[in-house]
Amino acid sequence: MAQAWKCAGLRWTAGRPVLAWDGGWRSALVRGKRVAFAVADGGGRTCVGARGHPCPVRAGVPGRSTGARCEECARLDRAHSVAADTIADDPRPYRVYLAWFGPGMVKVGITAVERGSARLLEQGAVCFSWLGAGPLMAARRTEELLRAALQVPDRIPYGEKRAVRSRLPASAAERAAEVAALHARAVGLAGWPESLAGEPCRVVDHVEAFGIAGLPPAAGLVGELVAGGSVAGELLAAAGPDLHLATGRGVVVLDTRLMTGWDLVPAPDGGGFTVPVREFREDVGVQDGLF
Repeated sequence: MAQAWKCAGLRWTAGRPVLAWDGGWRSALVRGKRVAFAVADGGGRTCVGARGHPCPVRAGVPGRSTGARCEECARLDRAHSVAADTIADDPRPYRVYLAWFGPGMVKVGITAVERGSARLLEQGAVCFSWLGAGPLMAARRTEELLRAALQVPDRIPYGEKRAVRSRLPASAAERAAEVAALHARAVGLAGWPESLAGEPCRVVDHVEAFGIAGLPPAAGLVGELVAGGSVAGELLAAAGPDLHLATGRGVVVLDTRLMTGWDLVPAPDGGGFTVPVREFREDVGVQDGLF
């Protein structure tokens, strides 16, 4: 029997995507290369644990879960996250940013300064600009100010991001326009915390990093992995956690978060694409949301 590997998810390292595996190994994701693996037959998907610790009961989790955590581990993981506002005493400096995912899709968010732009790459932000930096609670208050005053959300569903990747504006200037306009409005607002140092608008574009220039429309999205199923295709692009793969059934998007918790093995010779795929409607503008 082939050795099984546990995927720890997609990571963005030095602006490049890699798949991380339990044990510290990493696999570079190179556009134009074949991505192929199979799910070990006869097994199930187990919880990945929380905060670097394994799930004490190795609980089973649904194949469609992008979190790959049981209810208890998900609660523990959430309880120690910045998003949950449970670590207000975090001494690290944070940055506030505006991120653009497509026409009419701009969000505001915060990330630790030490992480650089990794958070933006992980979310699949097509372009972004920093707004300012300062203590965590000052960054959080600024985020709330912008949400209320500019009516920009702090989350955009992945389904909406995927729906527009193949039809984004061709020029970087066009892609940057909404971020630049909102940045100008944001710096003119009253009520910014004094401890947050503002930053000028410098839009960073990720189209080249993601490889999404001229990306063909996706025909479908992997709904879940299943025991005995296989994935095989040529890597066209990687954006956020998503891999866009050219397959015999058209371009299929694989959310790599679905890979965690499974025992994965090398794909058999000549192995095809045999995991469930949810086909997109022809009008993608209104769709629902080892190698």
